[in-house]
Amino acid sequence: MQSLSGFLVLGAEGGGILVGDMLVQLFVFLVLLVLLRIFAWTPLMNVMKERENHIANEIDTAEKNRQDAERMSQEAQEELKKTRQEAHQIIEEAKKTAKEQEQDILASAREEGERLKESARQEIETEKDKAIQALQDQVATLSVQIASKVIEKELSEQDQEQLINEYIKELGEER
Repeated sequence: MQSLSGFLVLGAEGGGILVGDMLVQLFVFLVLLVLLRIFAWTPLMNVMKERENHIANEIDTAEKNRQDAERMSQEAQEELKKTRQEAHQIIEEAKKTAKEQEQDILASAREEGERLKESARQEIETEKDKAIQALQDQVATLSVQIASKVIEKELSEQDQEQLINEYIKELGEER
């Protein structure tokens, strides 16, 4: 038998597993695992963590941009609605102002028409009064002339009528 210190053999004679080799391989495997963890796994995990953080930041940024775009779209919609309302209000005010101006112009025209009518009435009344006064003056003059002629000569009724008709005829021709 071989010495127990050097080799432990499990199993039957001949092709068994050597425990020492197995322990050495286990030790080398564990050292390899530690080295992989130190030099490969930790940097790989750090890179993966950074990548995860980067992707999370990109998602957050995209979400913020989407929210900002949505908010800006709503603000634009509200601004457009407000602008439309203001435009409608301006149009309504312009229509109202135009109606008021139309009413003012019509009222002014009516007042001017009434003023012109009244002025024409007064002028007609004045001319009528002048014409009446002129007729009265002529009638008075004619009456005086007729009376003076009647007094100068005494005429028959027929002569007086003829004289009056002549004066009336003269008066008509003077006009």
